[in-house]
Amino acid sequence: MAMNSGRSLLSQVLTYIPKYQLDKIISKYKGNYKAQEFSCWEQYVCMAFAQLTYRESLRDIESCLEAFGSKLYHCGIKSKVAKSTLAYWNEKTNWNIYCEYAHYLISYARKLYNGDNEFIAELDATVYAFDSTTIDLCLNLFPWAKFRKKKGAIKAHTLIDLDGNIPAWIFITEGAVHDVNALDHLPIEAGAYYVMDKGYIDFKRLYRMTVESATWITRAKDNMKFKRLYSAVTDRSTGVICDQTIVLLGIKSKKDYPDKIRRIKYKDSVTSITYVFITNNFKTDAITICRLYKQRWQVELFFKWIKQNLRIKVFYGTSKNAVYTQIWIAISVYVLIAIIKKELESPYSLNKILQILSVGIFEKIQLNQAFTKIELSNEMTDPVKQLILFDS
Repeated sequence: MAMNSGRSLLSQVLTYIPKYQLDKIISKYKGNYKAQEFSCWEQYVCMAFAQLTYRESLRDIESCLEAFGSKLYHCGIKSKVAKSTLAYWNEKTNWNIYCEYAHYLISYARKLYNGDNEFIAELDATVYAFDSTTIDLCLNLFPWAKFRKKKGAIKAHTLIDLDGNIPAWIFITEGAVHDVNALDHLPIEAGAYYVMDKGYIDFKRLYRMTVESATWITRAKDNMKFKRLYSAVTDRSTGVICDQTIVLLGIKSKKDYPDKIRRIKYKDSVTSITYVFITNNFKTDAITICRLYKQRWQVELFFKWIKQNLRIKVFYGTSKNAVYTQIWIAISVYVLIAIIKKELESPYSLNKILQILSVGIFEKIQLNQAFTKIELSNEMTDPVKQLILFDS
């Protein structure tokens, strides 16, 4: 068989990047100001290459790219990539360039994945899961990343669109920032559902969501003081033990949330664990509220996936700008691969696609051929109702 004389997989992956939009953002932040031989685009390609091939350090990136030589030109890397050059650009280039670009890709990916979750689609509303994950750092190397007395960390506060399991909004802070404070920055969308664990209970902030016509769902804390006004009729065969309308009794909580709250007690038939949910939604049936909270685990799967597959545990620089740059480029690469998977209608998981890229990044094979080969296995004949992103 003749060797494919076309473009490398990396070059083809980069064609899915709307470069005009990235250039616009780079111009906004003057990313290439006084740049001579190197550019923000070349920095992005080098860091994307590091993500896709699991490079361990800047020296590792430099050695690998040097080995590929002329193949880099077709990817937009026209300069010799040195460790010192990458270190300088990661240190000095405004990380907001890649933050804004990642969110642009996110908005595009969400449109592609809209309707993938049949249960969510039936609600005819946007449903989000909100949570955070902690990325540990050495306090001696990252003194700006305050967390505990002898430990450093950063947090990625993430809003997942449960319709397609695509992150809709990500906010990165130092580890010392309490989860509930992220609610102050959370964009509130009227008519949307926000599913959170009980670590986000702050009735003043939850009331703001109610005022802005958004639905919130969370679990009640054991020490919550309340008064039951009345109970709705429930079907206990569904697992719903009670469906109550309550008001808060605590002096501060009653002041912070003066309105009524819905309290649902539910027993899981599989685990026999009893849960107590609270929400400001009085229209959706109780069992649907319980099922929506169960969907919150998609955000946990997302966190697990990115920690296993993206380079966000080992960092190529120690400054805040270098760390944030690496994280946002990693997120943008994840979303970019999710976009390619959807547009090529690939049967492979994101994990498998990344494995293919990691070992054949400069192979000259058609992208659709690499990502859409049909495997002759029993699993491929089973009907799949929802696109699987996170299987390993």
